[in-house]
Amino acid sequence: MSERFEKFFSLSSQNMKRSAIREILKLTQKPEMISFAGGLPSPDSFPIEDVKKIAVEVLEEEGAAALQYGTTEGDIKLRSLLAERHKSQGVNLTTDNIVITTGSQQALDLLGKIFINPGDYVVCGLPSYLGGLNAFSVYGAKFRGIALDNYGMIPDELERVLNELEQEQKRVKFIYIIPDFQNPAGVTIPRERRLEIIRIAERHNLLIVEDSPYREVRFEGEAQPLMYALDSSGIVITLHTFSKVFAPGFRLAWVLAHPDIIDKIVIAKQAADLCSPVFLQKIAARYIEKGLLDINLEKIIKLYRERRDHMLKCLTEEMPAGVSWTEPQGGLFLFVTLPPSVDAARLLERAIKKNVAFVCGSVFYCNDEGHNTIRINFSYAGHDETCIGIKRLAEAIREETA
Repeated sequence: MSERFEKFFSLSSQNMKRSAIREILKLTQKPEMISFAGGLPSPDSFPIEDVKKIAVEVLEEEGAAALQYGTTEGDIKLRSLLAERHKSQGVNLTTDNIVITTGSQQALDLLGKIFINPGDYVVCGLPSYLGGLNAFSVYGAKFRGIALDNYGMIPDELERVLNELEQEQKRVKFIYIIPDFQNPAGVTIPRERRLEIIRIAERHNLLIVEDSPYREVRFEGEAQPLMYALDSSGIVITLHTFSKVFAPGFRLAWVLAHPDIIDKIVIAKQAADLCSPVFLQKIAARYIEKGLLDINLEKIIKLYRERRDHMLKCLTEEMPAGVSWTEPQGGLFLFVTLPPSVDAARLLERAIKKNVAFVCGSVFYCNDEGHNTIRINFSYAGHDETCIGIKRLAEAIREETA
């Protein structure tokens, strides 16, 4: 980078990092490239015809309001419908507990803005979602990672690390956690462990940021309650998004939290974008009201279950000995562990030459571990592409281990 403008950039801009995932996506634009890198929903899941009809309805019946500025909190009808939806799932809340944001990524950024001072600690999983780590880093956050097992964040490890940080007089603001089909590990935290983590947070007087973009994309097994629903003291803040169950291009998401926290988010959002797109909020509201969200969700679940099963089959048939992977009950990702001698970054260079791409697992670790892990997305590629891509990846691994 040229040094011409360096003196103008802020200290917080120096904490910004390019998204490793977005950078890899630039490399995957070639038509012959098979990419397992992005967290992209399948275009086959997009309800294009429904959106066309509803968009016309909104313009005909609410055109002036739909094209005008809206409230920062979000469209009241959309928030009311979301509140009713959550109530039907056993969550006690009102519209005062909901704010609409321009994607979950904006919500992560706003939480960083209102909670984090330079040097504050965020406790997160090992591994954890890169977009969350990057959003908090901008505001000067430091991180301590907690190991995961097959049931998510390990409570004993969490307690130990929090005690250590207290002894070191480090200021911790919140625990960042993805309890359902964790990105990237794919694991889900059972109810009792969720309660245990909430009790630990209460003992240490901490907030919990529950990132829940994949929750409704469950293929099998019993749905676990939101941590927000289990929380009786108002310490859980939950992030949801329409990106995985409706349309990522709408950039619409919502936050559940105590009204005092919602108010602070609203103030921060006013400085960011005034309001999220009103037209798109009104389309989303009608889409839910007509029952189309649940109809399309059934289609998405069926599609992604088939693609997960197909990818697991291809992995079983093609992967060499010493390679293992998770088998998530939902979501969009598998997490693959390579033999200890394999460096995923070096493997990626070899894989790119074979026209297949993935994300190195190390970018999801706040402690520079995970260099022999990779994240693979199974929602985007079709069956034929998946088999060819996994074959290419297995060849690259064999060559690397040789």
